[in-house]
Amino acid sequence: IADPPSVAEIGVGLVGFGLFFIFFGVLLYFDSVLLAFGNLLFLSGLAIIIGLRRTFSCFFQKEKLKGTSFFLGGILIVLLRWPLLGMLLETYGFITLFRNFFPVDFGFLGVWGNIPLLGKVSRVLGLDFIQSRGAFGFARYWWKTPVRILDQILSWCKLTDSY
Repeated sequence: IADPPSVAEIGVGLVGFGLFFIFFGVLLYFDSVLLAFGNLLFLSGLAIIIGLRRTFSCFFQKEKLKGTSFFLGGILIVLLRWPLLGMLLETYGFITLFRNFFPVDFGFLGVWGNIPLLGKVSRVLGLDFIQSRGAFGFARYWWKTPVRILDQILSWCKLTDSY
């Protein structure tokens, strides 16, 4: 007899299904129903995994309010059936909200060259430029560029202050 899944496993499943629905919503030309369902599953799974209090403290810190407002505003716009604009706002909010995690992620990608099978796959896919430049050097320049471009566009529109 199998043990019943723990609450964290259910949360991981919800996050996985949320990402699945978001991915196929984008593939099917920004289908608003799939994107909205994926967003709701993703957020509910995240809240189940780390808890409601930690979720609110993560999203509503003073220095992260700009990213949170764009991310949650994008979800609201998707729910109102403006999927392309909503996903653009969500993407900008996600990048702004989690920009501190990107160097860690790219640092992990730089280690791929030392793993036998993944090193060959990354060279075949052309991802060896991450290892040649250094993962942290690549991350330092790559993730700041789209955020700066979007900040400049939004400052031209007088929607937000530029850094």
